Amino acid sequence: MKLDIKDHKIINELKKNSRLPIRDIAKKTQLRPSTVHLRIQKLIKNNIIEKFTLKLNNEAIGENFIVFMYLTTSQDLPDTFFKNSYVKEAFGITGEYDLLLKLKFKDISEFNDYIISLRRNKAITKTITNVVTVNIKEELN
Repeated sequence: MKLDIKDHKIINELKKNSRLPIRDIAKKTQLRPSTVHLRIQKLIKNNIIEKFTLKLNNEAIGENFIVFMYLTTSQDLPDTFFKNSYVKEAFGITGEYDLLLKLKFKDISEFNDYIISLRRNKAITKTITNVVTVNIKEELN
């Protein structure tokens, strides 16, 4: 599916607030509500919009200790590794490391417990960890 300017206008409004009523999106994009509705349905059907989600306040939900971790592995990690509740995002990358993980914890103690358990995984041969000191910008899109 090729996206046109109307689709991009709708998507940009949904990125700002996916709970925005169709009538409000229509006003902001200067499109008819029926057009907005049909285009959103088409975007969903064609997997342009995969799901609607929310952005949480990290501190309020107890996930304010954020870590980025690079990993080198000797073999593929099982799917269960990525289903761990601390693993928020995972990317296969090029270069010296195989994976980049974004992890969120309540505090340094919780992070330390995770690191201790991670050391038991023999498939992981090397890591480098960066602790976030300030969250400047975080988006879902």
